[in-house]
Amino acid sequence: MGILEESKTILVKRKATTKEALQLFDELEPVNLDFMIGIWQGSGLHTNHPMDGLLEASNWYGKEFIDPENVHPLLFSGSNNQIFKVAPQPIVMNMGLRFPLLKSEALQPLLRQLTSLFKTEKSQARVRMTEYRQKVSATMIYDKLPINDIFRRIDDNTLLGLMDFKGVEQPFFFILTRNLTGALS
Repeated sequence: MGILEESKTILVKRKATTKEALQLFDELEPVNLDFMIGIWQGSGLHTNHPMDGLLEASNWYGKEFIDPENVHPLLFSGSNNQIFKVAPQPIVMNMGLRFPLLKSEALQPLLRQLTSLFKTEKSQARVRMTEYRQKVSATMIYDKLPINDIFRRIDDNTLLGLMDFKGVEQPFFFILTRNLTGALS
C-alpha cells in the first residue's frame, strides 16, 4: 500500500499503531511556517496513547496560528459552538496522562467546565522550523510546557501532528484540517 492510500485509511479510521503512525509521519513532507498560518480543526489519531480521547472529551476544536510569534495551541468549543482560546495547564495535562477516567462520558461536563476556566486571549506558543526524525518542519513550541508539536503535510489542507512531550516516551498523534472559512465560530 502506498503512502497516499495508507494515509487515507488512517484518516478514515482515525486509528493506527504507534509504529504505523510513525512510519506515515516519516514518509510525509515537512511544512514551512507560512503553511501553518490560519485556523485548524483537530481530531485525535488513536494509537493507544494515554491521552487518546482526552481532547475530544473536553471539546477540543483545534489550533490557531496567527504568525510565528503568536499561536493559540488550544481552541475549544463551548456552548452555542462558540470557539474560545485556552491557556494550557501543566496539571491538567499531567492528570490526563495519569487518569484515563477523565475521558469517561460521565466526567465530560466537568472536564469541559474545567477547560473553560482557563480562557485567554494571550498567545500560548510560537512556531519555528526544527529538525525532528531527520526532517526540518514547522514545530509549535508551547510557552510553558515541555511540549513540541511537529507537523507534516498530508495534503494542502490536512496535517499530521506529533506531540513530543518531555518525559512521555510514546508520541501523541493528531490530525489538523484547515478551517477554510478562516473564522472562529
